[in-house]
Amino acid sequence: MKPPSQAISQMPRSGIRAIMELAAQQTDVMHLEVGQPNFDTPSHVIEAAARAASDGFTKYTANRGIPSVRETMARKISERNGFDVGIDQVVVTTGAVNALLQALMVVCDPRDVVLISDPAWPNYEMMARVINTPILRFRLIPELGFLPDLGELERLCRDTPRAKVIIINSPGNPTGGVFDRATIEGLLEIAARHDLYIVSDECYEDIVFEGEHISPASLDNSGRVISVFSVSKSYAMTGWRIGYVAAAPELASLISKLQEAVTACASSVAQKAAEAAIGGDQACVDDMRNSYRRRRDTAVRMLNESDLLLGSPHGAFYVMADTSSTGLDGYELCRRLIVESGVAVAPGETFGPAGAGMVRISLATDENDLEEGIRRLSTSIQAWS
Repeated sequence: MKPPSQAISQMPRSGIRAIMELAAQQTDVMHLEVGQPNFDTPSHVIEAAARAASDGFTKYTANRGIPSVRETMARKISERNGFDVGIDQVVVTTGAVNALLQALMVVCDPRDVVLISDPAWPNYEMMARVINTPILRFRLIPELGFLPDLGELERLCRDTPRAKVIIINSPGNPTGGVFDRATIEGLLEIAARHDLYIVSDECYEDIVFEGEHISPASLDNSGRVISVFSVSKSYAMTGWRIGYVAAAPELASLISKLQEAVTACASSVAQKAAEAAIGGDQACVDDMRNSYRRRRDTAVRMLNESDLLLGSPHGAFYVMADTSSTGLDGYELCRRLIVESGVAVAPGETFGPAGAGMVRISLATDENDLEEGIRRLSTSIQAWS
């Protein structure tokens, strides 16, 4: 029998998922590895989904999504993200993962180069492997709150004729970094000089503790920015699988066309749930953000006391801890932490070479579990150093 796809066979797995599976086999483990809100989906969102199912929203929708849902999303983008789009520039997708993958697919041909940060969410590299596009990484600077090294990025773009797209993520996973206006403007200038697309992953847009979230598309009218949003993190809706993308009309049409081949359309019931979330009372978002801020402050204090803190995150719900003193490979370290210490965290190497000597701690967990997990982590790192 002929071999299966080399691209998929050679695609690296996310280290986060590997740690999840190992941790699931153990008892008394503090789960700090997964970026999934520990809140329930707000009740008014669940009620809207139930009404939608009762009202017959149980069939295929247009590839782009239900018009009223896209209208709500377009209005939100105008009011909260600061740029205007027509509803035909908005495509509802099966999670932001699909939005990101489809965005890359419509702008890249095989062997075009995708630029991603180091560290970065591992799925970006996985997506690039799927569509046979190599990646280049540009450094994020821990001492500057994990802002990108724009000089290095400029050199990479200048020296790479097949560079096609830059993926940016602010607030960032795994770092919690929030790009300020000057940084966003610098990224846009580099993209313009080298005629590159920007895919902007804004899934954590509502979880900002210091500074402000700035959508790159609000500072650019060239059509080169593809903006990706999600309801997963803001509204504790990870399992509903709804993302959405806003792009120039031609690109949005291509994404909609591609969606027919990939998923046909997003779930009709989940689309109506997302409409209620985005268009409804945002007090639930404020409550969750305030809880994440308290957890951030607790984690920062505890890690600082143990000399493991790499910087206070300004957004998202992650914090990076310094484990370099152990000299252990990140995957081996995380395996030992689960088996010997009963705490699960994500290995820094899964986010890129710059993640070596670090682990990512998720704040999206019970506050008591977070404190106990950090105690176990700190005690283990000190013992193994």
